[in-house]
Amino acid sequence: MSDLINLPATASRIEALQQPDGSIPWIEAGLWDPWNHGESAMALAVAGRTRTCERALNALFDRQEADGGWTGELGAGVPLDDTNRRLVVDNPATARDTNFTGYAAVTVLRSALALNEPGWLDRYAEPVRRAMDFVLSCQTPEGDIVWRKPDVGEKLNDVDSLRAGNACLYKSLECAIRLETALSGDIAPLIAARARLADALHDKDWRFDRKSTDRRRYAMDWYYPVLSGVHSREESQRRLEAGWSRYVIEGLGSRCVADEPWVTAAETAELALACQAVGWTAKARKLITDLAPLAARSGGYWMGWQFEEEILWPYECPAWTSAAVILAADAIEHLSPGSDLLVTPLKAVSPKRRDAKPQAS
Repeated sequence: MSDLINLPATASRIEALQQPDGSIPWIEAGLWDPWNHGESAMALAVAGRTRTCERALNALFDRQEADGGWTGELGAGVPLDDTNRRLVVDNPATARDTNFTGYAAVTVLRSALALNEPGWLDRYAEPVRRAMDFVLSCQTPEGDIVWRKPDVGEKLNDVDSLRAGNACLYKSLECAIRLETALSGDIAPLIAARARLADALHDKDWRFDRKSTDRRRYAMDWYYPVLSGVHSREESQRRLEAGWSRYVIEGLGSRCVADEPWVTAAETAELALACQAVGWTAKARKLITDLAPLAARSGGYWMGWQFEEEILWPYECPAWTSAAVILAADAIEHLSPGSDLLVTPLKAVSPKRRDAKPQAS
């Protein structure tokens, strides 16, 4: 049980959105991508929902394409309806996003640990390997990973690399290493790719957001490098302290964008994870407690709160919003086995090291 959230009701909201084929869209009207689907699957695992989590994992890999990637719908770009309250999901743009794809490693490992299903690692190992091959095919010589698979005839360096996406991929590579270690697989290419990505995130700031100069407005570009574990704890704490007043509205949560009067449940939950990762448990707990007004009576969490107009906005309860809150509560309260996976960086590992089972820390 959780003191921070109503775990059964929040998980049931996710299950209510699950489709007959096991896929989990954003909302009733649709929108699907593998990252947010994976987030929802992990939350179901934390809540002990074995059957629906397994259905979600099977649905994820049923949709995997021949080269290991997925085509996901870009929900962040969909318009709102005439009332400016509900998402309109007709014909959304799509992309073969590297971060969407790499998150499969996190999804499988976190789900297997939470539900004590070590057999799932072997069952899903091959599709995870193909996903990571897709990701590594998009890593540049400088170490950054472009945000999507280049189109036919397009050069790798012509596609932008996004800081938050690369930070998340750093965690995905970590989970792929943990998974392969448990299975006595080949971890050397993953270790090398992760080291090159760390070098880019530390020392090659110019490689990121070359075509998206306003990306630093987004809170995720502030806290994801902390959540990824790519920096030392001290450096991560300094990073959070430097941006706190810019992004956090005390008593409400984290803005999504620094210059908009809008706090969101997902960004707040992810920031709570980042706080937990640097040892700020009290701050992490308060952030989740501050989300109580966004808890929907029917279960789950509203996407966000426009605090100047004092309205829920948009008027949606996405599956992944509820999932993010569950995962944050899990990391803070240790609700399931492996609860520290998302907030504890991988210790240095030799390419020749082989462990008998996956370790969350």
